[in-house]
Amino acid sequence: MSRIYPIERLRDIGIIAHIDAGKTTVTERVLFYTGVSHKIGEVHEGQAIMDWMDQERERGITITCAATTCFWKPSYLPEEQKTTENEYRINIIDTPGHVDFTVEVERSLRVLDGAVVVFDGVAGVEPQSETVWRQADKYKVPRMCFINKLDRMGASFEKSFESIKERLTPNALAINIPMGLESDMKGVIDLMKMKAIYFDGERGEKIREDEIPADFKNEAEKRRAEMVEKISETDDALLEKYLEGAEISINELKGAMRRACIAYKLVPVFCGSALKNKGVQLVLDGVVDFLPNPTELPPVVGINPRSGAEEIRTAEDSQPFCALAFKLQADSYVGQLTYFRVYSGTLAAGSYILNVRTGKKERIGRILRMHANDREDVKEVFCGDIGAIVGLKETRTGDTLCAENKPILLEGIEPPEVVVSMRIEPKTKQDQEKMSLALHRLSEEDPTFKIKTDEETLETIISGMGELHLEVLVERMKREFKVEANVGKPQVAYKETISEEAEAEGKYIRQSGGRGQYGHVWLRVRPRERGEEFEFINSIKGGIIPQEFITPIEKGVREALDKGVVAGFPLVDMSAELYDGSFHEVDSSEAAFKIAASMALQEAAKRAKPVLLEPIMKVEVVTPEKFLGDVSGSLNSKRGQIESISDRMNLKVIDAKVPLSDMFGYVTALRSLTEGRATFNMEFDHYARVPENVATLIKEGKK
Repeated sequence: MSRIYPIERLRDIGIIAHIDAGKTTVTERVLFYTGVSHKIGEVHEGQAIMDWMDQERERGITITCAATTCFWKPSYLPEEQKTTENEYRINIIDTPGHVDFTVEVERSLRVLDGAVVVFDGVAGVEPQSETVWRQADKYKVPRMCFINKLDRMGASFEKSFESIKERLTPNALAINIPMGLESDMKGVIDLMKMKAIYFDGERGEKIREDEIPADFKNEAEKRRAEMVEKISETDDALLEKYLEGAEISINELKGAMRRACIAYKLVPVFCGSALKNKGVQLVLDGVVDFLPNPTELPPVVGINPRSGAEEIRTAEDSQPFCALAFKLQADSYVGQLTYFRVYSGTLAAGSYILNVRTGKKERIGRILRMHANDREDVKEVFCGDIGAIVGLKETRTGDTLCAENKPILLEGIEPPEVVVSMRIEPKTKQDQEKMSLALHRLSEEDPTFKIKTDEETLETIISGMGELHLEVLVERMKREFKVEANVGKPQVAYKETISEEAEAEGKYIRQSGGRGQYGHVWLRVRPRERGEEFEFINSIKGGIIPQEFITPIEKGVREALDKGVVAGFPLVDMSAELYDGSFHEVDSSEAAFKIAASMALQEAAKRAKPVLLEPIMKVEVVTPEKFLGDVSGSLNSKRGQIESISDRMNLKVIDAKVPLSDMFGYVTALRSLTEGRATFNMEFDHYARVPENVATLIKEGKK
């Protein structure tokens, strides 16, 4: 079987944004205009195709990323040229905007070649807009912007565009501008062609070009001059032409813009209103014109797990197969689905692959191309494709799948910190076993969902990214696995660290007739900077402790970190150095050294002035001005630090940092303070030391 669409006509893109900027509405229009769907599903009516989970439709938010494939012939082509030869295949992932589901964005961006970042034309850049932008920066994903909702009351293209330039990137460049705003929005002006574009027909499906109306002419000419200058600056040949005053063609501008976009030098900005069917087709044209195909990005780099040498895979079908599993999903019809992105080579149903993490071979049964929760069987996938495999047993998020004879280990996906925990117990004896299975399945799917057992009470504790995250998972357990459970109140995921350097000895000696147990270590612990995690340092020289006991010692130290010395929370941001000890020729064992290391770590931590850490959240409150004093006062009473107060139309926007422990139930408090007129967003920012008076309450279990 051979490839139908050349790789040059393939785009792998994600649609990312702050919650409520209109990502899913944009995706629904894309599906309609590309002919995948024959009617437009609206989010507010619970009919969106990409929001396929019951909970997504009920809540009107995206919870899990959904993948789909569509085909697009650029709208600017004459009708006679809109043939299969000029058709592009676009793989799209629609991602959630709510901060509790941020891992869905993280793992999507890890495997995508480009992103469309959607902004609310009233609010401009919002907190989660910054988060997804940073995630795209982390994976060096070329992107373009779409300022949406310009039909809304209070919309401002200018303010939204400036907020992108100020808060995200000075390289943002308008490619089209709106003709009118709010209810007067008639269409957009294409600055490349210098034409007014109207979207006629019931669903805006008929694109009509016309001359730019006189009242928009000056603004369009000013913007075009700025666009031509900025694009020319990225290309020596064009700059020469520009400085000579020569005419630069649209194709030259597009070519230079494409190269600049792929190199992160410029970010093209489009505008419109997805809900009112204006501007979405031009975004699709932009995806084709400016975002890269898989061959235009640097080849993927990995490590050969057998030799440790660096390996490179270029985006070609002829290369050995190599893919990354980026998402697991339990499907009620076909079982476990593993979503993967192919970086090199091809994969056919019936062949075998190697999972590098487990070192095991697995046979590929069915390969599916997903369209939200609909499935299409395919016999083979090619380089650049995104697909799903049915029934892989051992695969986890972030695993590398590759050809058996050419192993390569790609960089995985690091899940963010969990910040909220709650106790959970089955309602009946029959639910006990089912709950354990359900929690295990859900944690396999979601790397930010953690399960552990409290050693003292033997209760099950689940942890996640926020209250909504855990609420959704408990609801899924009930609906998908038919498990009824009682849950406790949400608890903050505190951590512990040390504030000084200290040393301690760990000695484990047991004599019980016959062979005994002997393990003896000296550890030195030191604090590290926030977020630097734990580091184990082996400074043993001259065989004081044989090499075979070093790994068990490190294991014992790491296990001891799970239970802190202040209030039993995990120890973080510290190093432990093994610098001395002794061993016994006969009695020393791995188990004895592991126990000795745990004892030494715990004792050293107690001597190193341990302190509690708590998650601090970045909070944005949008409130009418008359409630500003009350809202500021309530944030201050919650140990909040107000960092700035700005204007957004006739509203006030308060940016603050507040400890998570004081934010539970804040939505209700805010409603009562502001007659239900204020809203807030919150996302994790960093861990900080807990003040002494609060730490005392936490130790006593009162907070």
